[in-house]
Amino acid sequence: MTALEAFAVELSHEAARTALPYFRGDNAEENKAGPGAFDPVTEADRAAEAAIRRLIAARYPEHGVIGEEYGEDRPDAEHVWVLDPIDGTRAFIAGLPLWTTLIAMRHEGAPVIGAIGQPYLDEIFLGGPSGARLLRNGGETPLKTRACPALSDALIATTDPDIFVGDDREAWARLRASARLARLGCDAYAYAMVAAGRIDLVAETELKVWDWSALKPVIEAAGGQVTSWTGQAPDGDGRILAVGDAALTAQALAVLNAQTAP
Repeated sequence: MTALEAFAVELSHEAARTALPYFRGDNAEENKAGPGAFDPVTEADRAAEAAIRRLIAARYPEHGVIGEEYGEDRPDAEHVWVLDPIDGTRAFIAGLPLWTTLIAMRHEGAPVIGAIGQPYLDEIFLGGPSGARLLRNGGETPLKTRACPALSDALIATTDPDIFVGDDREAWARLRASARLARLGCDAYAYAMVAAGRIDLVAETELKVWDWSALKPVIEAAGGQVTSWTGQAPDGDGRILAVGDAALTAQALAVLNAQTAP
């Protein structure tokens, strides 16, 4: 494990130490959305990100940080940490252990280290230059995606189909109809299951940079692939496709983009 990979694990443990006391307790939740919508944030979100930022500032003061709760600090630095202290806040306030802490290290603009932590289950899915591994109960297990070359055999996932709008909703419906089985409501934990060889594909839209940056190094170090819905590197449009078997990428993109294909 490299020094920065080990530091990502340390940050994940610090986030867990900070957030866990709030889980299934008093979340002190607030609604960030306007009337008629619900976008929750809790004291655990804010406290966990603040704790991560303090450790980064103490250990690597020259590094930049991009976080969901507290914004950007030197986002153009050579090394930038990208943070989502609690991905799946709705699951968190519902008492479901599917929320995660997402921590990524971006080097020269590209995410190269990712940590997906689920503190209640004592799990950290880590991916980077030294490979992919699951850290749990003081031990390490290698992570490897599974072979699934046919979309018709795939187990796929998305967080909530109601999030898709317009053509994207129709694209998801086509993808779901093309696959064997779909699971819903797992947030970023579904991507961890891709790396672990349990889920074959995840497709989502409207993801922010802190939602996907940690996922890419973990899945790719485990043998999978993460792209935008155009097949390029993920970008600002927020459409993310993650597969365990690279053979699924072309099939899934063909289905997702069928309406706009020539």
